[in-house]
Amino acid sequence: MSRFALTRNPAGRLICTLADGTVHANVTPVRAFPLAAPDEGLALMSQEGHEIAWIENLADLDAANRGVIEDELAGREFMPEIRRIAEVSSFATPSTWQIETSRGNTALVLKGEEDIRRLPDNGLLIADNHGILYLIRDRKALDRHSRKILERFL
Repeated sequence: MSRFALTRNPAGRLICTLADGTVHANVTPVRAFPLAAPDEGLALMSQEGHEIAWIENLADLDAANRGVIEDELAGREFMPEIRRIAEVSSFATPSTWQIETSRGNTALVLKGEEDIRRLPDNGLLIADNHGILYLIRDRKALDRHSRKILERFL
């Protein structure tokens, strides 16, 4: 066995069995750098919030453990990527944005400019009024209309 083995209990929660035979129920994978390096630096956390295993890189894991972790993260991390901003209701906040995302067209309500966070490499993270995070990987790669709208809020 590798350093650990991951399985699911009947309720679908993760169980981690360490190489020494110690079993931890209700384990949660947590990314250290979810945007900058999503496949590097992950921790398996116990239900008490203690780190039970550290993973330098997902690629270092066997296919079974990697698949379980990727499935768990995909179910927990919902972050659509904004591809285009079609229109905004107002340049004052709160404002409703009509956007095209990697998961389809939707609307988000921006409560205030402080809900737009700058990321490295011209990226932005935008939180809507429901706490859903939207990612813009590179604002300079957006179409001219979208960039012009963003500039009014930055």
